[in-house]
Amino acid sequence: MPSPKRAGPAQAIQDLYEAERTLRARFDALSRQKPESDLLDAIEAAIASARKEASADERTLRLSCLAQVLGRKTGARAVDLLIEILNSEEPDARLIAGSALKNLAFDRFKEVALGVERALERLPKGSPALPELPFVLVEVPEPAVLKIVHLFLEHSDPEAVASGIEACVELGDPKSLPALRKLVGDRRLVEIDEDAETVTVTVGELAEEACEMIESEEGEAG
Repeated sequence: MPSPKRAGPAQAIQDLYEAERTLRARFDALSRQKPESDLLDAIEAAIASARKEASADERTLRLSCLAQVLGRKTGARAVDLLIEILNSEEPDARLIAGSALKNLAFDRFKEVALGVERALERLPKGSPALPELPFVLVEVPEPAVLKIVHLFLEHSDPEAVASGIEACVELGDPKSLPALRKLVGDRRLVEIDEDAETVTVTVGELAEEACEMIESEEGEAG
């Protein structure tokens, strides 16, 4: 009896297309579930359940799927749940959640901005989301971004402060200089990536360097 033929690469590609169509349809159907409060309740429970999975791959898969559903939603609770996924230890899931938040910020900035402010109040020191959140906002062309980024400079978490400093440099606004100068001399230690290696510096050193960079850009612009 002849053995069944294996599907060739061309058929495998067609199967991949079909699987993607099915996946997109399921995401769309799930995101339209009503009432929305029930869907968000289920997602919140699913996030908690996903974090208990022993396998890192399974945690990543589940949290990534949930982030993609939330990326189709709006409102304060959807923002808070995306930040919860951003607060996980799985880099790939954080990437998807951060991208969803950034996309939402371009269309509904106030919702995301308020969510970031809530996160600053509720997340404890050492939370993975804290150093990520400034970069959700820096590319959004809204005047209020600078004010929110400055809130990170006042946080007790040095990694959040370091991210806030880096975000200030990216924004390049001289209005950040007074807040940055207050940090010069801060001896808290943080790790940063520099020339493909991780180095330890103080918050004060980062702030001083940031001031120099912004002042230099201001001088060139003038």
